[in-house]
Amino acid sequence: MSGPGTRTAVRTAEQPEEIQADVCVVGAGIAGFAAATTLADLGRSVVLVDAMPVVGGQCVNSLIGLFCGVYGTGPDYPLLTRTVYEDLFADLEPSGALSWRYGETLCVQYDEVAVGRWMERQLADRDVTLALGSAVDAVDSEDGRVARVHLVSRHGRLTVRAGAYVDASGDASLTWLADLPCHVPDGPIYGSQQFRLGGVVEDAVPSKAEVSEALRRHGEEYGVVRREGIPFVFPGTGRAVINMTHVVTPLGTLASSRAQTDGRDQADRVAQFLREVFPDAFGDSRVLAYGVLGRRQTRWISGLHTLTDEDVAAGTRFEDAVARTAWPIELHDRPERHRWEVFDPGHLHYVPLRSMIPVGARNLVAAGRCVDGEPAALSSVRVMGPCAAMGAGAAHAVDLADGGDVSAVDLTALADRVRANVR
Repeated sequence: MSGPGTRTAVRTAEQPEEIQADVCVVGAGIAGFAAATTLADLGRSVVLVDAMPVVGGQCVNSLIGLFCGVYGTGPDYPLLTRTVYEDLFADLEPSGALSWRYGETLCVQYDEVAVGRWMERQLADRDVTLALGSAVDAVDSEDGRVARVHLVSRHGRLTVRAGAYVDASGDASLTWLADLPCHVPDGPIYGSQQFRLGGVVEDAVPSKAEVSEALRRHGEEYGVVRREGIPFVFPGTGRAVINMTHVVTPLGTLASSRAQTDGRDQADRVAQFLREVFPDAFGDSRVLAYGVLGRRQTRWISGLHTLTDEDVAAGTRFEDAVARTAWPIELHDRPERHRWEVFDPGHLHYVPLRSMIPVGARNLVAAGRCVDGEPAALSSVRVMGPCAAMGAGAAHAVDLADGGDVSAVDLTALADRVRANVR
């Protein structure tokens, strides 16, 4: 029985692969996805880069399972971000992959597998070039203009040359490596290790208040760090996603690797707590999956405008607004709990393009959780609704700049393009 032949190979010095495009988007989460698909719809060639081997970022791979900040407050719950979500909801709702949760704002639970596949198909239909499993290793830039981005993966090296760039990395990695100024928090801002439980008795699942009270009474004996949280039940499945951990999410390689294990250890302790304290709901449950450790605010750009707490509280309207939301202040800066401040019905706050342009940048725009804002303000705009709108806004800005300075785009033309997401 014969098979294919073989040959012996020895690594030799090799030139990296190189590709050229109109725009390079770094980060394939919801912000980068929105930027890439919007640019492709505008007729631009796009390379979409992500260090993970799959698209979707935290949206798909952290088991968040909840679209937040897409709708406004009650009683009307208006749809605030139309980019991405109108099509996604229309395509996936008939399959049962989505369910709506009413509260201070309207959120949408979703099946991450279905959303991830939907995103992959959208990118394929638009011929977006993917460079997955590829981390930014170096950036060539001069006078604020990025010329090339050098990527490294297990398969080798790749250089991307583009006329404009979108930093949707979440950690401002492209901006940082371009030697442009960034912000880091003075103290830890905690991420969460989400995990999925199976074998849950849905009718017996306790409320958020009941879980939090039990954590305050019993959390220490179980070694649980966070003393609040909520199980998100997926109706009719016997499954729940658990958001009850707080994990420091550093940027260093070794510390970040340790944090992944720490997150899973915390998740296991939470699962034991739920099984023993709420046996009617979780007594026979088991962990089905751990998500990629969710990161909230680690490093972000120093932009032309810092979104302030006052901007958010007052609902300041900006001439260059590209995104809006009504999501509460949600700052996870304490291990045992987080800051949660809900706005009055009808409240809206906005993200201006100036908060997405790094100081000194000419052909680079940020989108998503690494835009410029004070920590509390940033905590209210880093959720998936406004992140998608920021991605689309970044795409329109670099398209309108057309090789020129992104800070000098025609704001009237920009406002007309992003109208559906801000008016």
